[in-house]
Amino acid sequence: MSKYSKEDIIRMVKDEDVEFIRMQFTDIFGQLKNVAITASQIEKAVNNQIMIDGSSIEGFVRIHESDQYLRPDLDSFAILPWRPQHGRVARLICDVYNPDGTPFIGDPRGTLKRTLEHAAKLGYSFNVGPECEFFLFQTDEAGRPTTKTGDEAGYFDLGPLDHGESTRREICMTLEQMGFEIEASHHEVAAGQHEVDFKYADALTAADNIMTFKLAVKTLAQKNGLHATFMPKPVFGINGSGMHTNMSLFKDGKNVFADPSDPLGLSKEAYAFIAGLLHHVRAMTAVTNPLVNSYKRLVPGYEAPCYLAWSASNRSALIRIPAARGQATRVELRCPDPACNPYLALSVCLAAGLDGIEKGMTPPAEITENIFAMDEKTRESKGIASLPGSLKEAVDVMLSDKLICDTLGEHIVSQYSEGKYKEWDDYRTHVSSWETDRYLTIY
Repeated sequence: MSKYSKEDIIRMVKDEDVEFIRMQFTDIFGQLKNVAITASQIEKAVNNQIMIDGSSIEGFVRIHESDQYLRPDLDSFAILPWRPQHGRVARLICDVYNPDGTPFIGDPRGTLKRTLEHAAKLGYSFNVGPECEFFLFQTDEAGRPTTKTGDEAGYFDLGPLDHGESTRREICMTLEQMGFEIEASHHEVAAGQHEVDFKYADALTAADNIMTFKLAVKTLAQKNGLHATFMPKPVFGINGSGMHTNMSLFKDGKNVFADPSDPLGLSKEAYAFIAGLLHHVRAMTAVTNPLVNSYKRLVPGYEAPCYLAWSASNRSALIRIPAARGQATRVELRCPDPACNPYLALSVCLAAGLDGIEKGMTPPAEITENIFAMDEKTRESKGIASLPGSLKEAVDVMLSDKLICDTLGEHIVSQYSEGKYKEWDDYRTHVSSWETDRYLTIY
């Protein structure tokens, strides 16, 4: 049931002194876009009459088919607390539609909706709790970002060691004003690294919340003279940033992953979901870890998982089952990073897990030992494969997986893979400072 009607939105814009409304949507590469309208246009907006030029958005449509329409999700209406209190700015998260009234096949939010509809036909609802990590860096005299933190803190440290504590607190308070329930926030392992965890929600709301979270973090950091980045591995030699993704399926209000009669408290659906994730995760990685830089995080030695295994306790495994059971039973996929497009990432996670359930897949044996301490021969003997080692390898594997391609759809697959191959080629042909430092003098 909807929270707001069209009349509610029009009334709130007037009563709350809103002057501008950001009509927000997300492109296939996970970049937040918007068209700003004045309050005088709100009636047009709630009646789906705001148009955009889709040919100007990377990966959307060609120039001769450029007209598209934004259809706001009325329940996403929120006032942006960091904007002026007089002449306020609000936002509406939108779906992208074609002029003939059909959903645009290249809209990532629409992709997630279609995957959720498939789950609903099987009787399932999909809940997600993300754990988003990010770095706060100092800026130089010109306001450009550096990789300096001025921070000596480590895991769970607090001020005065944690120089980002006040900004992190402001982020939490601002998000709560927007309706988030913040469960925890803390300093992470690396200097300048932070994590804010917000309460799980249905997958569509969770993806919307991730996009809102990233906008709020970057905006408030900038206001405080800092630069926030969700780049997975901004500094060599220290931990990168992940987005551990906690997932559960519910049916008739009950968590279908829970089974108190099982030694680990897991149901056959949970085991099958885990098996589906492990079966497709190499193909999913191009979406869950979308940058050249993502693969510099997915290496041994920095807590990031890079080996295909699952465990009820072992944090070196790709998939972990947190200790909570009953209604809180969940599967945690530890490879995604916060640079991903959350709509596409959650789509492929759900599709892979459901494939495991529909086909009755069985996961390999649980791995309880520290996988990082194993040599290659030991991993091979236990059947532990690795995630792709580069963006190119990840895209190659994605294109070979029919389920993942069908979930994303032909349009997104072709545009996404073309963009990522170009990104890889730009990286491959670029001469880096590492190369000049290493070779220029010697050769």
